[in-house]
Amino acid sequence: MGTGELDREAHVPGSVPARTTAGTTATTAGATAPRTLAEALRARGDEGLAVLLRARPDLLTPVPNDLTQLATRAGTRGSVVRALERLDRFALQTAQALAVAAEPASYATVLDLLAGDGDGERDPAVAAALPRALGVLREQALAWGDDERLRLVRTARELLAPSPQHPSPTGLGPTVAEATAGMSPGRLQEILAAAGLATTHDPVSAVTALSALFTDRKRMAALLDTAPPEALAVLDRLVWGPPYGEVTADPAPPVRWLRDRGLLLPATPRTVVLPREAALYLRGGRAHRMPEPVAPVVAVAAEHRPQVVDSTAAGQAYTALATVEELLKEWQTGGPSVLRAGGLSVRDLKRTAAALDVSEQIAAFWVELTYAAGLVASDGEADERFAPTPAYDGWLDLPAAERWTALATAWLTATRTAGLVGGQDTKGRTLAALGPDLDRSAAPEVRHRVLALLATLPPGAAPDPATVLARLRWERPVRHAPGRDANTAGGAVAAARPEPADLRSRIATWTLMEAELLGLTGRGSLSAAARALLGARAGAGGPAADAAGAAGAAGAAGAAGAAGAAGATVPRPATPAELGARAVLAGQALAPLLPAPLDHVLLQADLTAVAPGPLERPLAEALGVLADVESKGGATVYRFTPASVRRALDAGQAAADLHAFLAHHSRTPVPQPLSYLIDDVARRHGHLRIGAASAYVRCDDDALLDEILADRRSQGLRLRRLAPTVLAAQADPAALLDGLRTMGYAPAAESAEGDVLITRADARRTPPRTPPAPVPEGPPVPDDTLLGAAVKAIRAGDMAATAVRRPAPHTAEGELPRTTPAETLATVQAAALTGSALWIGYVNADGAASQRVIAPVRVEGGFVTAYDHTADEVRTYPLHRITGVAELAEDGA
Repeated sequence: MGTGELDREAHVPGSVPARTTAGTTATTAGATAPRTLAEALRARGDEGLAVLLRARPDLLTPVPNDLTQLATRAGTRGSVVRALERLDRFALQTAQALAVAAEPASYATVLDLLAGDGDGERDPAVAAALPRALGVLREQALAWGDDERLRLVRTARELLAPSPQHPSPTGLGPTVAEATAGMSPGRLQEILAAAGLATTHDPVSAVTALSALFTDRKRMAALLDTAPPEALAVLDRLVWGPPYGEVTADPAPPVRWLRDRGLLLPATPRTVVLPREAALYLRGGRAHRMPEPVAPVVAVAAEHRPQVVDSTAAGQAYTALATVEELLKEWQTGGPSVLRAGGLSVRDLKRTAAALDVSEQIAAFWVELTYAAGLVASDGEADERFAPTPAYDGWLDLPAAERWTALATAWLTATRTAGLVGGQDTKGRTLAALGPDLDRSAAPEVRHRVLALLATLPPGAAPDPATVLARLRWERPVRHAPGRDANTAGGAVAAARPEPADLRSRIATWTLMEAELLGLTGRGSLSAAARALLGARAGAGGPAADAAGAAGAAGAAGAAGAAGAAGATVPRPATPAELGARAVLAGQALAPLLPAPLDHVLLQADLTAVAPGPLERPLAEALGVLADVESKGGATVYRFTPASVRRALDAGQAAADLHAFLAHHSRTPVPQPLSYLIDDVARRHGHLRIGAASAYVRCDDDALLDEILADRRSQGLRLRRLAPTVLAAQADPAALLDGLRTMGYAPAAESAEGDVLITRADARRTPPRTPPAPVPEGPPVPDDTLLGAAVKAIRAGDMAATAVRRPAPHTAEGELPRTTPAETLATVQAAALTGSALWIGYVNADGAASQRVIAPVRVEGGFVTAYDHTADEVRTYPLHRITGVAELAEDGA
């Protein structure tokens, strides 16, 4: 739709909207078909405009002044491209059919292009789905007109219609008229004669005659009956696209036969094309080889008892919490450095993966999840490192179920995509975990849609991942390379690739894996806690819900209508307030399934302790200092070693404290070997004292110092005796401490006052940090309040813009009305008494001039208070800023 057409129609008499009692608008033209998109929008009700603005929120920024401006904006290239990209496959196929049809097209023509006009039986699913698809195109202002005069918005037609520069996904070529443009009249007459048609006197009638031949089924059948078999084989190769083929200067006889009869027309000196009319005949009238009116059904790959699914998911949720705690505990004593370009180095990611005992891909997921939840960030120091944030301490204090919902909601809404880590950006640079360029705006929508599809299945049913990807591709078709579509051979091969090539499919694949890691799914099935988080009703599965979900891809309004008709509940993305309420319900569903923290362990004679479940936090922290974790799983195994016991002694514990701690928290007697180990390490702990001289070793047993000096392993420490009980070293105290411990001794560090230093790992925290904000995919969807206000403003502005005005004195066409101050005052006072509307010119304090339609209410003190139809509110204007007034015509008031 061109801007000029829209501007012209805005002032057509008879198109002034009249407000009805139901709150909708109707044109005074009655049942007259709209001539422009603006007229079609003007005939909509307020709800229809709200549906458009909800589906295409980019049209709302800024709010259009009137419906003409809204229609113009709806036809801009960027907005149309975004709208087309959000269509489901059949709605897009319908738009493509409209693009290849002659304009305006009838409903029957579009149906023929989608279902075929041949003698074969039509697919009833196409006929059943076409009204919905056309309804979606009309709702989103991509098409307009009644069923006898359907038109595609001009920009959409330019994007979807076949052309040499932009081949259509339908595989069709140009029309006869387009392909013969520039062809000599003599050559056209030769084609007519070879095709058995009468010659004409002008090129226009010749093109018309040739087009009529190709659209006449009987005459085309008779013509092709005379074709050589090799010529028919050439047509078979071109019929479903691409329609172009290369020829030599002296083509083969079959190609020459087709070229002489116009079945192949020259596109370039070395290229011929199959004209659209001929291709449609050969296809039986179908624009697409395989119309897809029905969304693929998400198949069930396995079924489990819902209780098993919930228990499995709860176990994985607990593992997720433990993994996050372990990761941040690892980083709180000095996390990895931040790369100069931002992010985590490959080496540090490998170290983190080894510490968590997972693959690098899964480690990147946990790292990105903690970052999205605001639990980790860079500290901002000169030697910049990653460390837990203060929010991590608050998160640790929450109950386990609430900690899980915090992680799950952060993952569900985050645009950062961990699956991209290790790949390359457009410049060939490796994408690092926690680095820039990992945001993908489509990620939250895809995650939510994948989980919503799982919610349509019965509880306990696990989907077939291939069918989930097929469904997503139908709901949001991949934009293939020019000339490649599922209708073409190349498109079929691309669709059959085992690995998804498009970003949305890759995100969907990662979503299925990450949901299992996080405990949203168990054994591939959606858990009850995840259903609560999505707002899905338990048991709302089955074909009806699946069909409603398919309709949901068509737009918010279409989803609501289809879901209501099917009687199913289809989850939708929640607002922050809704997500918070759902998180509470999800936590309540998960809490009974999580294991209760234990206050005891089982000590064994082999110097190990078994924790049969999660431990209370103080016990876990104390045991983590006293022993090393040997294995994890359903039960955690801790091993006591001399080094771990010395670590507890260095932290200020005494041997008696350790014996009492183990006796209190063990359900089994403390084994004798463990008691001996603690006593032996404690007896030797601190016997040697190391301080800063640079460094010295002090010991009351001079024989022990002799032993150290005689040990060849101490040569690197460069020790020398200062006194019978003191050795000096040129190494620093930390290196001396580590060196003697390596030699098998148990030295303790001491302060300048001679006191034993207690060494505890410092828990580093960053300054307060906010979680990374998701990067939105285009403008946000407006809420109902904003939509209502926007529709009212557009209606009011349209009324002012389309009102028919009486010519004002001394006013040229298109200028502000000009009247004297006395005439202005008299006219405004009269309008206030009669309640009539006026057209005024107004100049604000900044000198900006505008035209407005007002209904004066009160005139006093040099001001007029009036209802401004343009702004849809009551305003007060100084009379001296009104340039002039004019009455509205009687049929426009």
